Amino acid sequence: MQDFTEGGCHCGALRYRLQGDLTDVAHCHCSICRRVSGGLVVTWVTLPRSGFRWLAGRPQCYVAPASCKRYFCGECGAHLALVTEHSPGSIDVTVATLDHPELAPAKRHIWAKSRLPWLHLDEELPGEAEEKL
Repeated sequence: MQDFTEGGCHCGALRYRLQGDLTDVAHCHCSICRRVSGGLVVTWVTLPRSGFRWLAGRPQCYVAPASCKRYFCGECGAHLALVTEHSPGSIDVTVATLDHPELAPAKRHIWAKSRLPWLHLDEELPGEAEEKL
C-alpha cells in the first residue's frame, strides 16, 4: 500500500492527505453520526493526528457531542473528519470522502448497541456495544 492517500469533499473546496496505513477502520452506528451525516452508518478510518493535513480549504467545525469537533465543508456540507477529547492524539476521517475508499475496508462495528435492528452490514465483523478506546 502507498504511504499516503488523499480525499476531499464533494464540491472540491476541501482536500486532505493521510500518511500511513488505513488499518483502523470501523462502521459507527451511533445516533450522532447518523444525524450529522444523514446516513445509516458512518465508516471511519482512525490514524494519528500527525498523519493528517488539510491540503486545500478551511473546514467548518461543529461540536457534537461536547467532546467531539466535527469538520465539514461549508459549501457542500460533506462531513470529513472528527477529533475527540477521549483520544486527542488521533483523528477520524470519513472513509466515504477518500479518493479511493476501497482501500479502507471496515474491520469492526462500533456503537453497535445503537445499530438499527433492520440494518445488516458486514455481519461477519466483530461488534463493540460502544467504542473501545
